[in-house]
Amino acid sequence: MPARAAGSPAEVFWAFLKLGLTAFGGPIAHLGYFRDELVLRRRWLDEAGYADLVALCQFLPGPASSQVGFALGLWRAGPLGALAAWTAFTLPSAIILMLFALAAATLDGPLAQGVLHGLKLVAVAVVAQAVWGMARSLTPDRTRASIAVLAMAAVVLLAGAIGQVLAIVLGVAAGLLWCRNLPIPSSTPMHFAVSRRLGGAALGLFAILLLGLPLLASVAGNHGLALFDGFYRAGALVFGGGHVVLPLLEAETVARGWLSSDSFIAGYGATQAMPGPLFTFAAYLGAAETPTPNGVIGAAIALVAIFLPGLLLLIGVLPFWNGLRARPLAQAAMRGANAAVVGILGAALYDPVFVSAVQGPLDFALVTAGFVALVAWKAPPWVVVLALGCAGGMIGVAS
Repeated sequence: MPARAAGSPAEVFWAFLKLGLTAFGGPIAHLGYFRDELVLRRRWLDEAGYADLVALCQFLPGPASSQVGFALGLWRAGPLGALAAWTAFTLPSAIILMLFALAAATLDGPLAQGVLHGLKLVAVAVVAQAVWGMARSLTPDRTRASIAVLAMAAVVLLAGAIGQVLAIVLGVAAGLLWCRNLPIPSSTPMHFAVSRRLGGAALGLFAILLLGLPLLASVAGNHGLALFDGFYRAGALVFGGGHVVLPLLEAETVARGWLSSDSFIAGYGATQAMPGPLFTFAAYLGAAETPTPNGVIGAAIALVAIFLPGLLLLIGVLPFWNGLRARPLAQAAMRGANAAVVGILGAALYDPVFVSAVQGPLDFALVTAGFVALVAWKAPPWVVVLALGCAGGMIGVAS
């Protein structure tokens, strides 16, 4: 496998723009799109190298599919290729969600409110599907299922970001104690043109921002800085990406009074109809929040902040990954952390997603139908969004 850039940033940009406009279905589906387009059709790298890259990005906190895309751009065309890949894959859905946030404030009347309620029901079905799928893959035994339950209890008993961070820490500790005897998957070494010095600098910057931003935001009293801090922390602490960021973002926005729970859930439902990474939900939240800066500036701040920690971690770990993933303790810690992620998402499915959306038997029936369509019929998420949005609109008009 080549160890140097073999393409141009423009080539990377157009390849990922196509993916950013057409890759529906969440992070697991995105990895399938990447494989079809970049491994099988364009032959940028082989199957073994791609599998190893996916394993690395699933090991780290942050948006796994965006990290894979960033790394593929780096592999293909160097640093400019990495930036081109992230920009092209992220901006299409981010721009649409920002515009939706700006328009949602002006929506009124039974039809509009009914559609927004339908989007909230979509969020219930989609998060339930995520919990179901992640539980099957990340908690396949009694030990990890028990870790998930303990993590759920931690989140329920200690509301907000503190409970979620504690759940991850407990998951890591439990993994180190009880998940050390499982086999380590084989790997194919993959070498990027990232020096250990650059990797160490990226890890140092990640830690400085994670620890320093809360202090700086509290001293400065500036909402833009507080917004960046909240979304940076959410991106830094979420394992599994995608739907798992939901409870962290809820704690950083709704719990702090920056926007209403109804607006949060409606925006999350709309995000399910978008191609590209689910982390672009941050663009909606930054634009829709009440304090200033909001709108376009708020969307830009939130979007950069939520992606930055995952990309810094990726750059930081690339030079050390081949040695790190061979260590049994590292694998055990990640098994425990992944099990805790299932518990965190299960708690979020109940509150705020279910309790704020399902208001009666008809809502429950629609959510169940959406869940069955996603899980049993393998319907694309945008189809479920369209169906439940229309159903919500009709119910709104009829009532």
